[in-house]
Amino acid sequence: MGMSSTEQGPEEAEAQSAADAATMKNNRSDAATTATVVGVVAIGALIFEAALIPGMVLGVGAMLVPKVLPRLGEGLQPAFRATVRGAYKAGRSARHAFAEAKEQVHDVVAETKAESAPTQL
Repeated sequence: MGMSSTEQGPEEAEAQSAADAATMKNNRSDAATTATVVGVVAIGALIFEAALIPGMVLGVGAMLVPKVLPRLGEGLQPAFRATVRGAYKAGRSARHAFAEAKEQVHDVVAETKAESAPTQL
């Protein structure tokens, strides 16, 4: 029969401890590699196009959540979906507000041009 963890000999306990340490080291190495890649991509996006950052943040979040928190992935999925929906709606609202502001500026410019133009009869 197999031994329980309290009945393990010192050799088995040491082997288990070494295996646990190796697993933790691999997990930290994977996380460090992922963090490095994400950092490099973020810096590249900042250099070329800052507007890509929100999409990258959502993408990184979508990539890391199930990987880092596998047991909580299903529980966090509704919150993640709500966040994405909220960000999408906020983006649409911002675009609409900017379009309205742009239209108002164009109207003011057109009015100013019309007022300053000489009248012809």
